[in-house]
Amino acid sequence: MTYHRPVLVTEIRALASAAARIVDGTAGGGGHTAMFVECGATVLAVDRDPVALRAARRRLPDAPVEWVPGRFGDAEVLQRVQAFGPDLVLLDLGVSSRQLDDDQRGFTFRPGSPLDMRMEGQGRSRRLAAAIVRRRQKAPFATSDDLVNAIREALGPRSGPPDFARLFQAVRIAVNDEYRQLEAALPAYRDSLQPGGRLLVISYHSGEDRIVKHAFREWSRACVCPPRQPVCTCRGRALGRRDPARVLTPTAEEITVNPRARSAKLRGFVTDA
Repeated sequence: MTYHRPVLVTEIRALASAAARIVDGTAGGGGHTAMFVECGATVLAVDRDPVALRAARRRLPDAPVEWVPGRFGDAEVLQRVQAFGPDLVLLDLGVSSRQLDDDQRGFTFRPGSPLDMRMEGQGRSRRLAAAIVRRRQKAPFATSDDLVNAIREALGPRSGPPDFARLFQAVRIAVNDEYRQLEAALPAYRDSLQPGGRLLVISYHSGEDRIVKHAFREWSRACVCPPRQPVCTCRGRALGRRDPARVLTPTAEEITVNPRARSAKLRGFVTDA
């Protein structure tokens, strides 16, 4: 099985054109990594999924890439990134198409699929939580059907794939502690960059996009003291600027080719030179 085309590749290629040392913090099957190599960069490629990392190695056997297994927010990974000294970092958040399409990985809501959602191997929330607890008292959740049936009990028989996709995504985010990891990792990646370096983040969900947007906005402000504080006691300077200034999203043409790219948002931050 091949990995899907990386999202926003044209936009990222333009932003990365001058970068010589790049960290691909979520390498997946190596789509963005391959593009960076084509641009002449040396790459530090990180991924928590060993299956994806093996596929990427096979795809780029002789490329100038250092492969690092682990989560992009792990302390050991961040130490490697700091030592690498990148001038560009890319974090492509979320789940790869291959993980979604492989029934044995436990991310899909296809009938009968194992229910797992670990990367390594809203609505009526209280009603849904109660349904899950009640059903798990009878038997552990083992397949996608178990969670789908709990969702149908809570949301009604008219619930369908959009509801399942949204709630399976919420469970995946919680299982993998993705928000906390992102909040902790963003400043570490910013600080690992060379002066004038660029941090790019692709998000697919409003929660993770909000974390990125707020971080980049705060770093761009000269003063982050409380509004009514009479004297500035914070850092007193901006750490860089948002660049691109506006969020980038896939074109209609890209969405036609890759419908899963439709919710992608790309934000960037450039550190002071």
